[in-house]
Formats: sequence, C-alpha cells, structure tokens
Amino acid sequence: MSGMRSTGILLIQLGTPDAPTTPALRRYLRQFLGDPRVIEYPRFAWWLILNCFILPTRPKRSAAKYQRIWDSQTGSPLLHLTRRQTEELQRLLPDVPVRFGMQIGNPPVAEVVHEMIGQGVDRLIVLPMYPQYSATTTASATDTLFHALMKERRVPALRVIPPYYAHPAYLDAAAAIIQEEQARLTWQPDHFLLSFHGIPVEYAQRGDPYATHVKRTTAQLIERLGWPAGQWTQSFQSLFGRKKWLKPYTDDVLQRLAKQGCKRVFVAMPGFTTDCLETIDEIGRESTEVFHHAGGEELHRCPCLNDHPKWIEAMRTMIMEEGQGWL
Repeated sequence: MSGMRSTGILLIQLGTPDAPTTPALRRYLRQFLGDPRVIEYPRFAWWLILNCFILPTRPKRSAAKYQRIWDSQTGSPLLHLTRRQTEELQRLLPDVPVRFGMQIGNPPVAEVVHEMIGQGVDRLIVLPMYPQYSATTTASATDTLFHALMKERRVPALRVIPPYYAHPAYLDAAAAIIQEEQARLTWQPDHFLLSFHGIPVEYAQRGDPYATHVKRTTAQLIERLGWPAGQWTQSFQSLFGRKKWLKPYTDDVLQRLAKQGCKRVFVAMPGFTTDCLETIDEIGRESTEVFHHAGGEELHRCPCLNDHPKWIEAMRTMIMEEGQGWL
C-alpha cells in the first residue's frame, strides 16, 4: 500500500430483513431485539422472553407487514433508498469512496469497513443516519462500527458526525420536503403532525437525550414552516412492549383529533432519514385506519428525506464540515 492518505465516507443505517419471509424476519428480529442498546433488560431473562415468547410468533406477523411494502423490483424500501442516497452522495463527492453499511442484515458494516480498509482507506468519516441521538440508534450504530474495527489490523482514523438534530442543512432539507409535499395537496390540512420514533420513558430518565433533541428539531422546523400554534402536534410512534414510552402517542393524537372534528391531517416523520416499515405501513396504513375509524377522512403521509436533492446536499455539507483537513 502506498503512503498516500485516503479518506472514505461510511453511512450507517439500521438495516432490513433480506426478504419478507418468516425465516428472514426471525434472523432480523433475533439480532435487532438481542441488542442490549435496544432492549435494556437483564440479559438472561430477556434471552428467555425473546426465544420462548417473541421469536416463535412475531416473525410471521412482521413478515406479513414487510410483504405489504416490499417492491417487486427494488425489494426493501429502506435498502433501496439507502443505496440511492449513497449513489447520489457519491455523485457529489466523486473523488472519495462513499459506502453504506447496515447494523443488521446486509451489507453488514463489518464487511463494508473491511473492504474499504483493503482498498487503502485510512481515514473514515462516519454518518449515522439518525438526526436525533439515542443510545438505541446512534450508540448502537457506533457499537457496530467499533466492534467491527476490533477485528481489523489496520484501524483507520475516525470522525463520527455528531447528532444533527439542530443542523441548518438537515432542518432546511426536512422543511423543504414538507413544504413541497404540502403544496401538492388538493386540500388544506386541518392539523399537522410531526411523528418521531418513540423510546421508553425510563431510557430518557437514565440520561438518553433523545426527547430533548426531538423538541429542538420540532421547534426549529415549526419556525421554518410557520405553522400556527394549535394547528400542529409533535408525537411519538412505534411502541413496543408494555413499558411507558414517550408521549403523546401518534395514534392517540390521531383519534383525539378525529373526535374533535379534524377531518384532514398531514403527517411528517422528520426523524426518519429513509422511508421504511414504520413510515410506509405503520403511518401510511395502520395509523390511517385508526384515524378513519375515529371519524377522520384524509391522512396524508409526507415522504421522508430519502434521496431528495436537498437532503443529499445536506449530507454533503455535514460531511465537508466534519472532513476539514481530510477532504
């Protein structure tokens, strides 16, 4: 290998099952729910719950949901959109290798990092695809990366882009997508919802700053969007298990709005950098049904950041800032 220094860029995303099948979902859920960052519970007791009660039944139900969002040509939406983000970012940064790796499933972070090191990368700029920090997501991503590097002889120098919940480039991109989508509507929403993935309340009480980051993002977005007070709500979705999670819950808010006479709502999910099961099926189908059953008429799901040019440019901006002296 030459003495030339080589910088690479790695996007880290959560991951997706390899197929919308029960065996593939069993593999995926075993890894995802086995992560102590995601489920903080005594390990042996959780192993018993996971293997005796969850994995025998949940994979089949989850596979049915994934079958609804799986594309016959492009497969998993999250994988397809992450690939598109990487390709578009590579186009903006033609002189630097840009790759993506998954914490769960394929392509694994460890495999991608190993290939990049083999190609001579000795400086790595890492972008976790989570704007708001949580130990359940951001820390899990860096755990995966550091674990992979434990097996490498030549470990590259690292720069991990900090949480970007208040970064103007991220906020401008999120606001632009919401405004563009709102302009396409043929009707005026009675209410706007900003729905973020939830976490258990006890995680926040133990010091996870996620809820604070969500509040900061929300305040900055509302400032950009100019939505009047009383016409928007910030809520939390994707609950799992029996613990109390951050409130208000998205479905509860939708039911309340419908019962109060709101007929048309617009739901954006700015914490998700790509559309996935939680946005396409959970909000686009399940929460829409909840709203309809409570008396609502129209629920419009706003696309996530995905491969929108403003988001690709925002990623480039954050990478260039973090990469000063390396790029």
